[in-house]
Amino acid sequence: MNLGLESEKIEFKKSTSELIEGVVSISAMLNKHGEGTIYFGVKNNGDVIGQKDINEDTLRDVSRKIAEGIKPQIIPTIALELVEDKKIIRVDVKGNDIPYSAFGKYYSRSYDEDKQLSPEMLKSLINKDGEPDSIVKKESLKQDLTFKMLKGLYISNDLKINNEKFEQNLGLFTNDNRYNYMAELLADSNDISIKVVTFAGVDKTVMLKRTEYGGKCLLMCVRNVLEYMESINETKVKVSGLKRQEEKYFDFNCFKEAWLNACIHTRWSEEIPPAVYIYDNRIEVVSNGGLPSALSEEDFFEGVSKPTNKRLLKIFGDLDYIDQTGHGVPLIVKKYGKRAFYISKHTIIVTIPLNKDLLEEKETNKIVYTDLNESEMKVLNLIKNDVEYKTKDLMKITNFSEPYINKIIYSLKNKHYIKRIGANKNGHWKILK
Repeated sequence: MNLGLESEKIEFKKSTSELIEGVVSISAMLNKHGEGTIYFGVKNNGDVIGQKDINEDTLRDVSRKIAEGIKPQIIPTIALELVEDKKIIRVDVKGNDIPYSAFGKYYSRSYDEDKQLSPEMLKSLINKDGEPDSIVKKESLKQDLTFKMLKGLYISNDLKINNEKFEQNLGLFTNDNRYNYMAELLADSNDISIKVVTFAGVDKTVMLKRTEYGGKCLLMCVRNVLEYMESINETKVKVSGLKRQEEKYFDFNCFKEAWLNACIHTRWSEEIPPAVYIYDNRIEVVSNGGLPSALSEEDFFEGVSKPTNKRLLKIFGDLDYIDQTGHGVPLIVKKYGKRAFYISKHTIIVTIPLNKDLLEEKETNKIVYTDLNESEMKVLNLIKNDVEYKTKDLMKITNFSEPYINKIIYSLKNKHYIKRIGANKNGHWKILK
């Protein structure tokens, strides 16, 4: 019997002695079409010759070799078939996590041949296909979602929308016609929490302020964070001769690129939002998920983009949040070097240093209170940062006991540093000096 011709989705092997070559064909077919079939016991011309001594151990060997060779791993369907009293093995594979490697190398299918990909071709494949959109496939726990904010953003950008098919056109449904997790991210109301946290000093020992920007359409939250960070980026004017120079505490363009990249590429499906941490000497932008599979650090630093969330990336691009040129990482590297990035399997942290000269000048001009001890200074700085702080807030941040906090507050009042306006429950502090 003859099974026909080999193709870009079908490969014949005489026996499992060609198992390694078969695994290479699997990666090539997956990279080209996302699926494929291999027969062992069939000649190249399609003639069935069968293979002797096939048993359960043979099938296990095939499964084991595929598991060892193909990355990311796939689960093949392996079957023993009888064709005219001749035993053959059929292996069917499917996968969406392109690109797939076979024993560390990448291939693609060209008719019935497996061609190894050059670095340039691999980059092209990565940029073209990206990773599967897990946030599109994952169903939202909330199904009573509305999208007035998102529609408003499209309309304000002079983009025409079809009200009846708006949600469908943006890919906000699963295959079962249920709202997906991306829909929840972009909805008018959700449980997503995005934090900007300011700490005293250079570590997380003492938190000065935490600002929440979640609970609404992700795009609005992203914009709110950018607006807040721009508002705190103080300007110092220096005049040298006839030249007037303005200096900022940090490079806002670098921060913007780091923040947008974090929001687009973080693994939202794991429900760990990106965050911004502000210290005395730096800003950290933290995203979850590490580098996408098959994207090396070298490619990452060169600006090769393999989006984790392709649909979300398109929406950001539609609304001019990004220009999709892939220049964000190279911009940061040019300014601060590769040391600005900390990359692990699960996390990427981008560090934006604060302007040292301005920090030193600020430190020089800082008021020193000689009549306050260290604990009193800590509490005073906290209250200056947020006059709404209550005793329980100060206790939580400093880990001081309630009697000790009350003692410090009494001392600050007695030394005329602070004054309470209104009742303890709904009043606030007034800074006297």
